[in-house]
Amino acid sequence: MTSGRAIGTVLIVFSLVATLAALVLPSDMFEGNRASALARAGWQDDGKGTWQTKYGPLTPMDRDFIRKVRSAGLWELPAGRAAQERGTTESVRVAGDHLVDGHTELDKRSIKCSRAMNVSLPNQPNGSQKEYLGDMERASGKKFDRVLVEHLRRQHGIVFGLVGLVRDQTRNSMVRSLATRANTIVLDHITVLEDTGLVKFEDINDVT
Repeated sequence: MTSGRAIGTVLIVFSLVATLAALVLPSDMFEGNRASALARAGWQDDGKGTWQTKYGPLTPMDRDFIRKVRSAGLWELPAGRAAQERGTTESVRVAGDHLVDGHTELDKRSIKCSRAMNVSLPNQPNGSQKEYLGDMERASGKKFDRVLVEHLRRQHGIVFGLVGLVRDQTRNSMVRSLATRANTIVLDHITVLEDTGLVKFEDINDVT
């Protein structure tokens, strides 16, 4: 009888532990996946916390996203113009058209966000972006096409992850609108760059 009661007690305890694990593990796994997504997106915390605006809370990730949209245009607009002028194929020149149109719009939207919510913006390409533009400037002919597509496709793939994360996480309506439009434009740019036939998919994840 005692043995039976002991076994019953063990089974009850086991059931309770299993139930608790079922409740806890998904949450832990979700938080782990979310942390991984944040790390992969590579956004930077400016250390200024969350601001309250008439469009909703503005988090450090929101502000970094606005800055990154602006920063992208600082080098991708000149890269697009170079593609229009120096591309050796119609598909590269078409990609240039899309880059110029898309980043002209996103640049205006990011500036509008910055003025509405007092977010500082960069005005010059950063070190890596200057290197990308330098690589394009030094290249000519078919090599120019390859270098341009290689840099642009890789960087668009990186920022695409941040766009999706911000679109999912932000509680700010103005940032959400920017992310929604950026999602469409970045995907369009990825598509036209791939349409050139110059993307080496096996090299996209290489760090340069």
